[in-house]
Amino acid sequence: MTTPTTIRALAVERLDIPLRAPFGIAGGAQELARNLLVTLELADGTRGYGEAAPFPAFNGETQADALAAIEALRSRIEGADVREWRAIAALLRETIAHAGSARCAIETAVLDALTRRAGMPLYVFFGGASAWLETDMTITTGTVEEAATAAQEIVGRGIRVIKVKIGASDLALDLARIGAIHAVAPDAPLLLDGNGGMSADTTLALLGALQVQGLRPALLEQPVPAEDWEGLQQITRWSGVPVAADESAASASSVLRLVAERAADVINIKLMKCGVVEALDIVAIARAAGLGLMIGGMVESVLAMTMSAHFAAGLGGFTFVDLDTPMFLAENPFHGGFRQQGARLGLDHITAGHGVEPR
Repeated sequence: MTTPTTIRALAVERLDIPLRAPFGIAGGAQELARNLLVTLELADGTRGYGEAAPFPAFNGETQADALAAIEALRSRIEGADVREWRAIAALLRETIAHAGSARCAIETAVLDALTRRAGMPLYVFFGGASAWLETDMTITTGTVEEAATAAQEIVGRGIRVIKVKIGASDLALDLARIGAIHAVAPDAPLLLDGNGGMSADTTLALLGALQVQGLRPALLEQPVPAEDWEGLQQITRWSGVPVAADESAASASSVLRLVAERAADVINIKLMKCGVVEALDIVAIARAAGLGLMIGGMVESVLAMTMSAHFAAGLGGFTFVDLDTPMFLAENPFHGGFRQQGARLGLDHITAGHGVEPR
């Protein structure tokens, strides 16, 4: 039976957005955000929007992969009712579990349409714990000089917490880059992100060298490859700093394993890894186990970043917030979304859905 909340049509299109400079991590760099825009229309004309932001250097998923996954599910999504959003998410999990960004885009569009029609902002839908967050900003891989310049720019933006990509080169360069950043921003908490590019021994050597210099990171994120459970466990046990799992925390089942093996202190939740609904399961597991929460993303526009902001602010309890990639994009193809003042991301002006629409 057709109701006003029945999905009448689902459309997907390429969303290619140039970056101001290549976004480099240990696994490689991206010069263009090759994303997708999903538009979902209900029987009453309400529209919802979602973004897929696959990042091949992170997990191998490509724009073509995400597009094919969405197209394969189009006929099964059309005719569904957005009020049954968990059933839709279960279908996606069963059929395209490998395409996390595709799942995220569809689930975002479904929840956006549902809450737009209800006249409810998504941060309220997720629990209404807060309507604002404070984000860090990332310094990507590069030279010592580039790191120092980036740190100066971040401080100039009024952003307090700095995230540093490491693990793409030798230990000496990483140490020099971190030292240069600390010299520019001596009071900034530093989050170090290896994106799986290091070994446990190298990581512990890096932390030891930083300790000699009097530097203690506020967080160490995914230093070793996703499959190196023993290495991650070793670092969590011996490093003396909080350790976050990212690539190793790609699903609810993997987070259960992290809990069982005590291989992380913090879980970095990215909606692009597994979709919105499975991310809710991950939050529940992490909270039950007493693990800290971090919200992050791939190379995403203000649409996906705003969705993640609603998720984290609404649920509450996220100690680390890494929602900075719109600042790296050379263009903004949308209007609306969170309001940013320095590091502060505000959602309290949004009255329905995630509040982002194509220009």
